Amino acid sequence: MKSYRKELWFNTHERRQFINITTDVETCIAESGIREGLVLVNAMHITSSVFINDDESGLHHDYEVWLEKLAPEKPHSQYKHNGYEDNADAHMKCQIMGREVVCALTDGQLDFGPWEQIFYGEFDGKRRKRVLVKIIGE
Repeated sequence: MKSYRKELWFNTHERRQFINITTDVETCIAESGIREGLVLVNAMHITSSVFINDDESGLHHDYEVWLEKLAPEKPHSQYKHNGYEDNADAHMKCQIMGREVVCALTDGQLDFGPWEQIFYGEFDGKRRKRVLVKIIGE
């Protein structure tokens, strides 16, 4: 069995942002030379997320509205965590959206349904953060 590891780095311009990273993951798959196995993609920060869904702007807007209802950013004083930082809402949004995805790799391709894409969700951005891609297989 072979193993491959790479870190993808992102520096978002917004506090909250969704980035389609499917092409980045596919590049990692090609670099790995692994044809059959599993691909783990996980956020290496506790205020960001990796998830699978459709790449549709209306859906991304709906996520933003929904997440803000569940864990509103302001007022910052509503959270005991907020003292030195003001990102308690980002921690909660990460819990809702999930930290990682594991995808099947078949014949050198992500074994996805027709609309599935991999996204990096940033909830406390405007700084450099990373995502781990780990591929195991043959």
